Amino acid sequence: SYTELPSTNPAVIAFLREYKDDLVLCVHNFSRFAQPTELDLRTFSGAHPVELIGGVRFPAIGELPYLLTLAGHGFYWFRLTRATPRTGRRH
Repeated sequence: SYTELPSTNPAVIAFLREYKDDLVLCVHNFSRFAQPTELDLRTFSGAHPVELIGGVRFPAIGELPYLLTLAGHGFYWFRLTRATPRTGRRH
């Protein structure tokens, strides 16, 4: 499937691609200049985006908008995992 996500920056497009259990977040900067954007990823709160090319684990997604800065014509492709609900509290 393809699901476009709202971006706070019109130069940046973000979308989700999903097939079976694989979920990829794609974020692309169409400007030749570096651009910031904020994405509403609350659905994945608690998950850590993992960048697909280098395998770098990014900070956890929370309830606030997720801030990313992309280089000119830069992009990120992240593997996302759906957060599992917490059962009980940790002590």
